[in-house]
Amino acid sequence: MYSGRGWGQNAAMSAAELSSVRTALQELTVRVTAIADEYEAAKREDLASELYDVERSLIGAARRLSRVLDAAA
Repeated sequence: MYSGRGWGQNAAMSAAELSSVRTALQELTVRVTAIADEYEAAKREDLASELYDVERSLIGAARRLSRVLDAAA
């Protein structure tokens, strides 16, 4: 959607938003990992394993966003 701002302004805003999303993904990763660790300690390896899969997906998503941000810079 074009808001009337110049392309450079839109790109800068998009980069800031994407950077914020990347930070949120990193924070979620820490939280999910902590919960997975708790399940593992409680001998619920089934749930811990699922959460470690989520952790890997979040890490991958954050890396992909980093590549987008690097390419856009």
